[in-house]
Amino acid sequence: MIRKNDLILLLVIFSSMGVGIAFPEQTRMLQPYPLYLMMFQLFFSFIKIEFAEVFRSIGKNASFLFILSLTKLLVVPTLLFFLTEAIWPKYALPVLLLSGISTGVVAPFVADLLDASMIPVLMMVVVSSLLVPFSLPALVSLLAGRTMEISFLSMVKILAMVIFTPAVCVIVMRRLMPSFLEKLERVQFPISMVLFALINIGVFSKYSSFFRENPIELAGTLFVAFSLSAVYHVVGFLVAWGRKKEERLAGAVSFSYLNAILLIAFASQFFGPLSSVLAAAYMLPFFVMIVPARLAGNLIK
Repeated sequence: MIRKNDLILLLVIFSSMGVGIAFPEQTRMLQPYPLYLMMFQLFFSFIKIEFAEVFRSIGKNASFLFILSLTKLLVVPTLLFFLTEAIWPKYALPVLLLSGISTGVVAPFVADLLDASMIPVLMMVVVSSLLVPFSLPALVSLLAGRTMEISFLSMVKILAMVIFTPAVCVIVMRRLMPSFLEKLERVQFPISMVLFALINIGVFSKYSSFFRENPIELAGTLFVAFSLSAVYHVVGFLVAWGRKKEERLAGAVSFSYLNAILLIAFASQFFGPLSSVLAAAYMLPFFVMIVPARLAGNLIK
C-alpha cells in the first residue's frame, strides 16, 4: 500500500526535476553541490548505525561482500555491455560505465527506507568505491577498447570526504550530544526530502537544454535508465538468494543505487555527452524506484 511519505517522495522528485529543467539559469548555483548534499544525507543515515557493529560484521560478511562486489563490478557490467551492444549499440559504453560504477553514498539511506540491512550496503559503498578505480578502467579497456583514468587517490579522497566525515561527526555527536541526535532523527524525513530536491535540481538544471531540445533522445535514455534500474534491483536481490530478507534487499539496494553523481563528473571528460546524460537520467529511476521497491519488499517473506 502506498503511504503518505511515498506520495511526498514522488511529489518532491518530479517537482524538483521540473524546476531544474524549467529554470536552469535561476538554479545553476546548485550544480556544484550534489556531492556535498549527499554528505548531509549520509549523515542522517549514520545516525541509526552502530559503527562497532559494522566492524564486527566485516569478518562475518566477508564472503557475502566478495560475491556482491564481484557480481556488481565485473559480472553485471560485462553481461549488460554485450546485451546492449547487440540491441542498441550506441548505449553499450554508457551502460557499461553506469553498471560498473560504485554503490552510491545515498544507498544506506535508501536501505533504511526499504527496511534493508544497512550494514552490508554501507560496506559495499566503501569496498566498491575503493575497487572501481581499478575495475572500471580495466573493463572499458578490455570490452570497449577505450582508455580512461579514475585516480585511486582522488577516489579515496572523495570517499574520505563523503563517507568518513559524516561518520566521524555522528560518532563525536553521539558521545557529546546524544539527545540532539535523537531530535535530528525525528526530523530526518523532511530534511531528507529537502536534500533530495536540491540534489535533483542541481543535476537536472545542468542538463536542462538536452532534456528540452531532444525529447525523442530523452525518451530513449529514460527507457534505458529505468530498464537498467529494474535489472539492477532484480539481480542484486537474486545474488543474495537464500539469505535473510533484509540482506536480499540490501543486495538490491547495493546494485541499483549507484554513484551516478560521480559518473556525471568524469564521464564527459572521456566519453562525450551520452554517458553523462544517461547517468543524469538515471537520477529519475534512482529516486522513483524507491516506492515500487518498498512495495515489492513488503510482499517478500
